[in-house]
Amino acid sequence: MSPSVTVAADPGPFPLPEARVALLVIDMQRDFLLPGGFGESLGNDVTRLQRIVAPLARLLGAARAAELLVVHTREGHLPDLSDCPPAKLRRGNPSQRIGDPGPYGRILVRGEFGHDIVDELAPLPGEPVIDKPGKGAFHATGLAELLDGHGITHLLVTGVTTEVCVHTTVREANDRGYECLVVADCVGSYFPEFHRVGLQMVSAQGGIFGWVADSTAVLPALLASPAPSPV
Repeated sequence: MSPSVTVAADPGPFPLPEARVALLVIDMQRDFLLPGGFGESLGNDVTRLQRIVAPLARLLGAARAAELLVVHTREGHLPDLSDCPPAKLRRGNPSQRIGDPGPYGRILVRGEFGHDIVDELAPLPGEPVIDKPGKGAFHATGLAELLDGHGITHLLVTGVTTEVCVHTTVREANDRGYECLVVADCVGSYFPEFHRVGLQMVSAQGGIFGWVADSTAVLPALLASPAPSPV
């Protein structure tokens, strides 16, 4: 990947500076994506999230081939729920809340089958996995230290859901000075209108929170050959 490579995006070209770009894969967990999981227990159509798995798998493969830092996140809590605020614990279906038994183990509890990432996007050995107790990936985690330690300034943001964990993370990243490109077909929501508006809010007013582009624009840029050295 050449230092001069850019992605055609809204509201304008997004740069991919050499050795400063990371792929962030947010909360692609079984509890959110699989039938019978926490997401479906709240009355949501999980097939809307499953649609992003294939394009995200392709993007993940390209990022690995380009030797980008790949960081995965998982939302969930300690088994004793000591890191889950009561206000969060009270929300959801009264018969199935965080910590309650579910088809894939205790709901959104670290170490349970449902808390882990779907097989198609499983982290490779050595790829960091950030366990987060909140919606944003920076809250109560070491994500900022990890990114700064690798010299990362630009993020390709993917995962679920567009208007909640993705949006919160992009806003947090923006406040910390990171440049973010949200990959539109690699983020998803249970609610199509929330997805559409969530993406518009990122790139509005000249990119108030960041940039937006489809993976079809990102993939060629990731796989671009480095520019030849001047003779």
